[in-house]
Amino acid sequence: MAKKKLSKAAAAKKRLKVGKPVPSYKPKKKKMVVVMKNGRKKLIHYGAKGFGHNISAAARKSFRARHGCSKAKDKTTAKYWACKDLWSASSPKKTTGTKGRVAKKKTKTRRKKK
Repeated sequence: MAKKKLSKAAAAKKRLKVGKPVPSYKPKKKKMVVVMKNGRKKLIHYGAKGFGHNISAAARKSFRARHGCSKAKDKTTAKYWACKDLWSASSPKKTTGTKGRVAKKKTKTRRKKK
């Protein structure tokens, strides 16, 4: 009897803990999380990989206002997890871009006059 090969989503649902975000296997998403809905596991991918997040207090405030994060109460939506995990004030990561590097201030260099 041959073993049935599981899809990536089914395998992720089996091995992940409920409510614990981890990096997503989808190339355009940052994170994924498994949640329970009506007794069944649901896999949610959230966060655009090409965009930074949580860069400054002003950026967080703008994102949260634009997306209505104060109204996001349903744990089975990507909106809830993006607001809670990526754009909350207590989020420990302050990264930008796709490689996860910390954002740096650009310094101006002066040219020497000849």
